[in-house]
Amino acid sequence: MKRGQILGILALLLVCVVTVIPAMAVVPITHDAATDYYNAAVQLTANGDYAGAIALYDKALSSNTTMMNRTDALLYTFQGKSYAQIQLGNYTDVIVTVDTGLEKFPTDPMLWNNKGYAQYSLGKYADAVTSYDRALASDGNNTLALSNKGDALVKLGNYQDAIMTYKAALENDPDNNATATKLADAEKAAASTLPVTLIVLVVVVIIAAAGVTYYVTRKIRDSSKKATDTPDKKTGTKKNKK
Repeated sequence: MKRGQILGILALLLVCVVTVIPAMAVVPITHDAATDYYNAAVQLTANGDYAGAIALYDKALSSNTTMMNRTDALLYTFQGKSYAQIQLGNYTDVIVTVDTGLEKFPTDPMLWNNKGYAQYSLGKYADAVTSYDRALASDGNNTLALSNKGDALVKLGNYQDAIMTYKAALENDPDNNATATKLADAEKAAASTLPVTLIVLVVVVIIAAAGVTYYVTRKIRDSSKKATDTPDKKTGTKKNKK
C-alpha cells in the first residue's frame, strides 16, 4: 500500500474520531430499566394483573428514575401503582403510595383523587372531602373528583352540598348516568330529612318560648310580691294590702 493511501485512510479515521464518535455520545437514551419496568407494569394493569403490576411499579421506583423524571413517567408510576392498589382494595397502601408521590408532585389532581377514594373506602369521609378539594384546587373541572366528593358529602349527611357538587359534575359531563342517579338519590334524601328538621326546629322553638314565658311570668310575680312587701319608709312597718 502506497504512502498516500495510508495517509488517506488515517485521515478518514481521524474524521470519524472527530465527528462520528462524539455524535454517538450525545444520542439521547430513550429508555432505561426503570422505564421498561413501568411499561411492563402498564401492560399488566391493562390485563388486570394488578399484583404483578404493583411489583413492577416497585421495581421501576427502586431503579434509577432519572430518565423517567424527565417525562411524566415517574408521576404516572405513582398514579398507576395507587390505581392497582385500589383495585385490590389495599386502601392503606394507597395512601402510603400517594403520599410518597405527592412529595414530588404536590398538586397532581389524580393523586389527590386516589387518596380521597382510599380515605372514603376506609370510612374517613371528612378527610376524603379534604383530599377531593385539593384535587379540585388544581383542576376545578375534574368530574371524577367532583362526583367522588359528592359521595363523601352524602356519607356525612351534607345533602345540600352533595347536590351542588353532583350538579357541578354533570355540568362537565351531562351524559354521566351514574352521577345523575346519585344526584337524584341525594335530592330524595334531602327531601326526606326536611320534615324531621322542621319538627325538631318547631320543638326547639316551643321549648324556648315556654322557657321565656315562664321566666317573664316569674319575674312579674316576684316584682309584684316585692312591691306589696315593701316597708313603710316613715314607720318601718310593712304596708297593709288594701
